[in-house]
Amino acid sequence: MAERAQIGVFGGSGFYSLLEDVREVKVDTPYGPPSDSFYLAEIGARTVAFLPRHGRRHTIPPHRINYRANVWAMRALGVQAVISPCAVGSLQRRIAPGDFVVCDQFVDRTNGRPDTFYDGPIVTHLSSADIYDPELRRIALDVIRRYGIPVHERGTMVVIQGPRFSSKAESHWFSSAGWDVVGMTQFPEAYLCRELGMAVVNIALVTDYDAGVIEGTEAVDASSVLDVFRQNAERIQAVVLEMIERFPADLAALGAADALRVTRGDGQAMAPEDVRLFETEL
Repeated sequence: MAERAQIGVFGGSGFYSLLEDVREVKVDTPYGPPSDSFYLAEIGARTVAFLPRHGRRHTIPPHRINYRANVWAMRALGVQAVISPCAVGSLQRRIAPGDFVVCDQFVDRTNGRPDTFYDGPIVTHLSSADIYDPELRRIALDVIRRYGIPVHERGTMVVIQGPRFSSKAESHWFSSAGWDVVGMTQFPEAYLCRELGMAVVNIALVTDYDAGVIEGTEAVDASSVLDVFRQNAERIQAVVLEMIERFPADLAALGAADALRVTRGDGQAMAPEDVRLFETEL
């Protein structure tokens, strides 16, 4: 593949472009087509690959996104680190609409989504104890604070199936469990990045209080979510662009691929056919 990139960005609702001077690249995968073409741009000394996870016209609902194709294509382009912003609802009063949350944990409440590359014959068990890269999270927090944006330095995102929003009972359950925000796309997206040895960081933009969190507030709807996201599009883009410029020169030093070395269920060393090596041109 002639086109290569080092850093990837998955764009969410209302966040469809980073720069105007881009090259459009189509990537084929063993898992079918990604959500859209990739858009490559030079930012400083780095080439960045941007993909709108819902498609450029927001035509793919969260439960229908081909997450494996999207992530595989990122890695096929050469990406080693991924920024994964998304819109979320708040589950706690202290986290207000307009705030950012740099999540450090997720809870999976989805169903039926293909969520691994390791379907055999090599049995693989990858830890998901700490999905999000600590160094990239530190960079994200520094940049967000520099822009004066209210930010929460850690948080747990519960990922629901979508496309429906939570019922009040579900929202109350999530809040009572101590989880911080609710979204629809971080699983399996972030986990799949780790399965292919890519470091990943999430920035969650809070668009609303989820239904049932604060008595008397109106239930969330898609229009209000997109309105808040559009209002904050400029500062999200500014944060992402500055983060890219601050990423370490040696992305391999983040160690994302190291977690794959001790994951074979048979205790054997990695074999050439193991997808984790990812040394073939796809």
